Amino acid sequence: MSSDTQTLLRYDTKSIWLHWLTAALVISLWCVGETIDWFPRGTARTFVRSLHILAGATLGMLFLYRIWWRSTAGARLPAAATGLTQMLATTVHLALYAAVIATLLLGIANTWVRGDTLFNLISIPAFDPGNKVLRENVEELHGLAANVVLILVALHAAAALLHHYLWKDQVLRRMIPLGKPVK
Repeated sequence: MSSDTQTLLRYDTKSIWLHWLTAALVISLWCVGETIDWFPRGTARTFVRSLHILAGATLGMLFLYRIWWRSTAGARLPAAATGLTQMLATTVHLALYAAVIATLLLGIANTWVRGDTLFNLISIPAFDPGNKVLRENVEELHGLAANVVLILVALHAAAALLHHYLWKDQVLRRMIPLGKPVK
Protein backbone atom coordinates (compact mmCIF):
# COMPACT_ATOMS: atom_id res chain seq x y z
CA MET A 1 0.00 0.00 0.00
CA SER A 2 1.42 3.37 -0.92
CA SER A 3 2.06 6.09 1.63
CA ASP A 4 -0.56 8.29 -0.10
CA THR A 5 -3.22 5.61 0.35
CA GLN A 6 -2.24 5.04 3.98
CA THR A 7 -2.68 8.70 4.88
CA LEU A 8 -6.35 8.48 3.86
CA LEU A 9 -7.07 5.57 6.21
CA ARG A 10 -8.66 6.55 9.51
CA TYR A 11 -11.06 4.93 11.87
CA ASP A 12 -14.45 6.58 12.11
CA THR A 13 -14.89 9.25 14.77
CA LYS A 14 -17.02 7.08 17.05
CA SER A 15 -14.48 4.22 16.98
CA ILE A 16 -11.69 6.66 17.81
CA TRP A 17 -13.55 8.16 20.76
CA LEU A 18 -14.62 4.75 22.06
CA HIS A 19 -10.96 3.67 21.91
CA TRP A 20 -9.70 6.69 23.86
CA LEU A 21 -12.55 6.65 26.39
CA THR A 22 -11.84 2.98 27.03
CA ALA A 23 -8.13 3.73 27.44
CA ALA A 24 -8.81 6.59 29.85
CA LEU A 25 -11.18 4.48 31.94
CA VAL A 26 -8.79 1.51 32.04
CA ILE A 27 -5.87 3.64 33.18
CA SER A 28 -7.99 5.60 35.68
CA LEU A 29 -9.48 2.41 37.11
CA TRP A 30 -6.04 0.89 37.53
CA CYS A 31 -4.72 4.01 39.28
CA VAL A 32 -7.71 4.20 41.62
CA GLY A 33 -7.54 0.46 42.30
CA GLU A 34 -3.90 0.79 43.29
CA THR A 35 -4.60 3.69 45.67
CA ILE A 36 -7.94 2.82 47.31
CA ASP A 37 -6.20 1.59 50.45
CA TRP A 38 -4.38 4.92 50.81
CA PHE A 39 -7.68 6.48 51.87
CA PRO A 40 -8.71 6.24 55.51
CA ARG A 41 -11.36 3.66 56.32
CA GLY A 42 -14.83 5.10 56.38
CA THR A 43 -16.49 7.68 54.19
CA ALA A 44 -13.41 8.59 52.10
CA ARG A 45 -12.55 5.00 51.20
CA THR A 46 -16.21 4.12 50.61
CA PHE A 47 -16.51 7.08 48.24
CA VAL A 48 -13.36 6.16 46.28
CA ARG A 49 -14.31 2.47 46.11
CA SER A 50 -17.81 3.49 44.97
CA LEU A 51 -16.27 5.61 42.21
CA HIS A 52 -14.12 2.64 41.24
CA ILE A 53 -17.13 0.32 41.06
CA LEU A 54 -19.19 2.87 39.13
CA ALA A 55 -16.32 3.52 36.70
CA GLY A 56 -15.89 -0.25 36.28
CA ALA A 57 -19.59 -0.62 35.46
CA THR A 58 -19.26 2.28 33.01
CA LEU A 59 -16.26 0.58 31.39
CA GLY A 60 -18.25 -2.64 31.11
CA MET A 61 -21.12 -0.92 29.31
CA LEU A 62 -18.75 1.11 27.13
CA PHE A 63 -16.77 -2.01 26.27
CA LEU A 64 -19.88 -3.94 25.26
CA TYR A 65 -21.01 -0.99 23.14
CA ARG A 66 -17.54 -0.73 21.60
CA ILE A 67 -17.53 -4.41 20.65
CA TRP A 68 -21.03 -4.06 19.18
CA TRP A 69 -20.03 -0.91 17.27
CA ARG A 70 -16.85 -2.47 15.95
CA SER A 71 -18.66 -5.59 14.75
CA THR A 72 -21.61 -3.80 13.13
CA ALA A 73 -20.85 -0.26 12.01
CA GLY A 74 -17.28 0.74 12.84
CA ALA A 75 -14.77 1.37 10.09
CA ARG A 76 -12.84 -1.68 8.94
CA LEU A 77 -9.30 -0.86 7.92
CA PRO A 78 -6.82 -3.16 6.27
CA ALA A 79 -4.14 -4.68 8.47
CA ALA A 80 -1.30 -2.27 9.19
CA ALA A 81 1.31 -5.01 8.85
CA THR A 82 1.79 -8.53 7.57
CA GLY A 83 3.30 -11.77 8.76
CA LEU A 84 4.62 -12.04 12.30
CA THR A 85 4.02 -8.36 13.06
CA GLN A 86 0.34 -8.68 12.17
CA MET A 87 0.04 -11.93 14.11
CA LEU A 88 1.54 -10.23 17.19
CA ALA A 89 -0.79 -7.23 16.80
CA THR A 90 -3.84 -9.49 16.54
CA THR A 91 -2.69 -11.57 19.52
CA VAL A 92 -2.16 -8.49 21.70
CA HIS A 93 -5.55 -7.04 20.70
CA LEU A 94 -7.36 -10.29 21.48
CA ALA A 95 -5.44 -10.70 24.73
CA LEU A 96 -6.28 -7.11 25.66
CA TYR A 97 -9.98 -7.69 25.04
CA ALA A 98 -9.91 -10.97 26.99
CA ALA A 99 -8.00 -9.39 29.90
CA VAL A 100 -10.40 -6.43 30.10
CA ILE A 101 -13.39 -8.79 30.11
CA ALA A 102 -11.73 -10.98 32.77
CA THR A 103 -10.93 -7.93 34.90
CA LEU A 104 -14.50 -6.65 34.63
CA LEU A 105 -15.98 -10.03 35.55
CA LEU A 106 -13.55 -10.42 38.45
CA GLY A 107 -14.45 -6.89 39.57
CA ILE A 108 -18.11 -7.88 39.71
CA ALA A 109 -17.17 -11.05 41.59
CA ASN A 110 -14.94 -9.04 43.93
CA THR A 111 -17.75 -6.65 44.81
CA TRP A 112 -20.22 -9.48 45.27
CA VAL A 113 -17.89 -11.72 47.32
CA ARG A 114 -16.69 -8.84 49.52
CA GLY A 115 -20.01 -7.07 49.80
CA ASP A 116 -19.93 -3.31 49.61
CA THR A 117 -21.86 -0.11 49.74
CA LEU A 118 -22.15 2.40 46.94
CA PHE A 119 -21.81 5.93 48.29
CA ASN A 120 -23.41 4.69 51.54
CA LEU A 121 -26.72 4.58 49.63
CA ILE A 122 -26.91 1.13 48.07
CA SER A 123 -25.83 -1.97 49.93
CA ILE A 124 -24.40 -4.96 48.08
CA PRO A 125 -24.60 -7.96 50.42
CA ALA A 126 -21.58 -10.24 50.70
CA PHE A 127 -21.91 -13.63 49.01
CA ASP A 128 -20.18 -15.46 51.87
CA PRO A 129 -19.32 -12.94 54.61
CA GLY A 130 -17.14 -15.29 56.66
CA ASN A 131 -15.07 -16.64 53.77
CA LYS A 132 -11.94 -14.49 54.02
CA VAL A 133 -9.91 -16.84 51.78
CA LEU A 134 -12.42 -16.55 48.93
CA ARG A 135 -12.53 -12.77 49.32
CA GLU A 136 -8.72 -12.50 49.25
CA ASN A 137 -8.40 -14.86 46.27
CA VAL A 138 -10.97 -13.02 44.15
CA GLU A 139 -9.46 -9.65 45.06
CA GLU A 140 -5.98 -10.92 44.15
CA LEU A 141 -7.20 -12.32 40.82
CA HIS A 142 -8.96 -9.03 40.02
CA GLY A 143 -5.74 -7.12 40.74
CA LEU A 144 -3.66 -9.59 38.71
CA ALA A 145 -6.02 -9.31 35.73
CA ALA A 146 -5.88 -5.51 35.98
CA ASN A 147 -2.06 -5.65 35.95
CA VAL A 148 -2.16 -7.89 32.87
CA VAL A 149 -4.43 -5.31 31.18
CA LEU A 150 -1.97 -2.55 32.01
CA ILE A 151 0.96 -4.57 30.63
CA LEU A 152 -0.96 -5.25 27.42
CA VAL A 153 -1.92 -1.57 27.17
CA ALA A 154 1.77 -0.68 27.50
CA LEU A 155 2.66 -3.15 24.72
CA HIS A 156 -0.13 -1.74 22.55
CA ALA A 157 1.05 1.85 23.12
CA ALA A 158 4.69 0.89 22.56
CA ALA A 159 3.76 -0.71 19.24
CA ALA A 160 1.89 2.43 18.18
CA LEU A 161 4.92 4.57 19.05
CA LEU A 162 7.21 2.13 17.26
CA HIS A 163 5.07 2.46 14.13
CA HIS A 164 5.16 6.24 14.40
CA TYR A 165 8.75 6.99 15.36
CA LEU A 166 10.75 4.06 14.00
CA TRP A 167 8.77 2.81 11.02
CA LYS A 168 7.33 6.27 10.30
CA ASP A 169 4.08 4.92 8.89
CA GLN A 170 0.57 6.29 9.44
CA VAL A 171 -0.69 3.64 11.87
CA LEU A 172 -0.87 5.96 14.89
CA ARG A 173 -2.69 8.58 12.83
CA ARG A 174 -5.54 6.11 12.26
CA MET A 175 -6.59 6.50 15.89
CA ILE A 176 -5.80 10.17 16.61
CA PRO A 177 -9.06 12.01 17.42
CA LEU A 178 -8.18 15.27 15.77
CA GLY A 179 -8.13 15.59 12.02
CA LYS A 180 -4.63 17.07 11.97
CA PRO A 181 -1.71 14.91 10.84
CA VAL A 182 0.68 13.60 13.50
CA LYS A 183 4.19 14.98 13.03
